[in-house]
Amino acid sequence: MRQAQGFGDPLPTGAIPWALQMRAISRQEPVRMVKSLTGAILACGGWVLSRSASETGQIEILFEFERRSCLEIYSILIAAGLELSQSAHIRFTELCQCTRMVRKDCQGEIVSIDLEVQTSPQSAARDGCLVSPQ
Repeated sequence: MRQAQGFGDPLPTGAIPWALQMRAISRQEPVRMVKSLTGAILACGGWVLSRSASETGQIEILFEFERRSCLEIYSILIAAGLELSQSAHIRFTELCQCTRMVRKDCQGEIVSIDLEVQTSPQSAARDGCLVSPQ
């Protein structure tokens, strides 16, 4: 979640002003999606801190990037086939708008995203069953 900060307020040591939790769904196979997202995040200059995929199709990826790359990261998540939840779209839009409109010295700040993706195990994907995120 984004922590509120005033424009003149210094950041507390160790604080990440943009720490976001996001949910999404995908019709891709979990292992393929993890590899695809990891490669895309790294290609945009991001850092993948942890990643996992369960047998139930749940993927969790924790990654970070500099704010200057927010539009590229947003784009690659969509291009990778993720269907972000409405709140994830709103948060990413806010991040990109704030980065573009605020002072230039914020572009080096680090954004941390905890992304949870529900994919379909192979049998459910073949049957066309997939539940939308809230």
